[in-house]
Amino acid sequence: MQFTTIQPGEIEKRSFSIIEAELGKRVLNPDEAPVIKRVIHTTADFDYVENLCFSPDAVKKGIAALKSGACIVTDTEMAKAGVNKKSLARWGGEAFCFMADPDVAREAKNRGVTRATVSMERAARLAGPFIFAIGNAPTALIRLHELICKKEIQPALVIGAPVGFVNVVEAKELILQGGSPYIIARGRKGGSNVAAAICNALLYLAEDRKL
Repeated sequence: MQFTTIQPGEIEKRSFSIIEAELGKRVLNPDEAPVIKRVIHTTADFDYVENLCFSPDAVKKGIAALKSGACIVTDTEMAKAGVNKKSLARWGGEAFCFMADPDVAREAKNRGVTRATVSMERAARLAGPFIFAIGNAPTALIRLHELICKKEIQPALVIGAPVGFVNVVEAKELILQGGSPYIIARGRKGGSNVAAAICNALLYLAEDRKL
């Protein structure tokens, strides 16, 4: 078996060159293309060319929010870990995840709801602006939709990419109809890595960083 010899710093650049080549003649929206390519780079899954849905000017709104100091709320520690905190801090933002908080777990158990549900309620008490990056729990999206409808929270952007089979598709469709700016991985596919990849794509675009 023969391997390509390549310097560590060139691996990402080479990967994006391969992605460009395999996309071939597909024409992507120029604002959305860097986000789509970043997700493909993370997953090696070209289905995201069709699966990722963007509300009008979602990318521009996400970048503007980050530049204004927006923080990012995730539904998993994995997604939080995947967000480039150095880039986020450049604009004054932080990443939050309340899933591991003991009081969140306690309240969720007492009420018979998921920790993701309580985590969204906890986030609603904080001062914004916020970008929500959901990569695991459809109940997070469902509760977020309810809070948006009650005008208890106004996200700068909702990134909806939970993965799975139960209530996943339906939860994403709620956000598509909810009126907030969104980037949604429609269908069953997604994951914490996808949610983090979308956040990082927006952060790198805010820095005017090339792929």
